[in-house]
Amino acid sequence: MIILIFFVAHWYLSLFVQTFFLHRYAAHQMFTMSKGWEKFFYILTFVFQGSSFLSPKAYGIMHRAHHAYADTEKDPHSPKYSSGLMDMMWKTKNIYNDVLHGTSAIEQRFTKNVPYWEAVEKIGDNWAVRIMWGTLYVLFYIKFATAWWMFLLLPIHFLMGPVHGAIINWFAHKFGYVNFKVNDTAKNLLPVDFLMLGESYHNNHHKFGGRANFGIKWHEFDPVYPFILLFNGLGIITLKKNNDLNIM
Repeated sequence: MIILIFFVAHWYLSLFVQTFFLHRYAAHQMFTMSKGWEKFFYILTFVFQGSSFLSPKAYGIMHRAHHAYADTEKDPHSPKYSSGLMDMMWKTKNIYNDVLHGTSAIEQRFTKNVPYWEAVEKIGDNWAVRIMWGTLYVLFYIKFATAWWMFLLLPIHFLMGPVHGAIINWFAHKFGYVNFKVNDTAKNLLPVDFLMLGESYHNNHHKFGGRANFGIKWHEFDPVYPFILLFNGLGIITLKKNNDLNIM
């Protein structure tokens, strides 16, 4: 039971910082926050993602390119130009590393106002630190696992951030339903998003890329949006005007 609680907690905490901080803030600037709060969420991302820490700067740049070039040869992660899920993940990793280390040409429009904290970025991307996180996960499992099959969950812990990205970037471009006609294959993967904290409403998001609430229809509840409203009310963030409009 302890292992399952730990796995679920890691899944959703890692996913929360990815959708709230990396996606909605770093990539789309749906709201603003002070430098102090930005650093707080940087640290939270490092802790919650652990061994699979994703650079907010590199993530923001790549995701902006994804929206600009969705399902074209310039898309950083399109199933249309990959032979399979693992092929897409490998290509995404290589492009991510190129963006992270500045070894590829990046359009200036994709770099505007992306957050960057050099110290945390370097620590989070350090392989010794990634291995340290992985070792902690293994030790936790050795201490609390009660069945051999539980250890099969460890690779997901190691690659939690990329796993979350792959679910949306692959499956939500191949399966699901659409509310809106868009110029790519983005679909809503789940009618009730219990798994991806609103991220599976991918068709909605590609239609309204700057909208903080990913849910549109009555059954499409975005679990992160109430937190955005709470943080906005507490003054932690400032939600941009007209970002909470009802579309339907």
